[in-house]
Amino acid sequence: MKYYNRMLCCLVVMICQVFPICLYAQEVLDEQQLIRTLQQGGYNLYLRHEATDWSQHDKVRQRDDWLSCDGTRIRQLSEQGRQRARRTGQAMRNLNIPVSEVLASPYCRAMETAQLMNLGGVQPTNDVINLRVADYFGGRDAVVATARELLSRRPKAGSNRVIVAHGNVAQAATPVYPGEGEVVIFKPGGEGHFSFVGRIEADGWRELSQ
Repeated sequence: MKYYNRMLCCLVVMICQVFPICLYAQEVLDEQQLIRTLQQGGYNLYLRHEATDWSQHDKVRQRDDWLSCDGTRIRQLSEQGRQRARRTGQAMRNLNIPVSEVLASPYCRAMETAQLMNLGGVQPTNDVINLRVADYFGGRDAVVATARELLSRRPKAGSNRVIVAHGNVAQAATPVYPGEGEVVIFKPGGEGHFSFVGRIEADGWRELSQ
């Protein structure tokens, strides 16, 4: 038993070296606790862009191709995704969750998700750009580093920051891989430190706001 305990400790240390977030992990909250916590402000809400049309494919041949809203060139939101983005934004407003800043990857599907949520002006940022085009921004490690720094940055006092981006960025920068439209909540600690406190699936907002 002692041998297995030592092995487990070693494994935890190794994981924490790869994912520094685990060194600052908090107790994960249930959805009702999350809502009450978000109403107080102080969190970063990372939302993977809403549901997309998977019959479409990203065809990036040169820089800025990802800005296109043409489905023959870059994968776009599906109608379901557009409707759900509106519902999520409405639910957040109904729940009185304060938002002072909305950032989004410049990909059309991320920008459109953020705009349809209607939580305020949307500012594009390359800090959470899709890792498939990371070579245009210094490489995968550079994008992961900027994403982690952003997640560690505290929002305006009494409010929250919404970040709309991609699943692969979240998977690489944190130990969480969100589904399309899922919101993952982090408590920023500054200087690259942040902790995972919970997640709300795309269809969960409707029930929570009723």
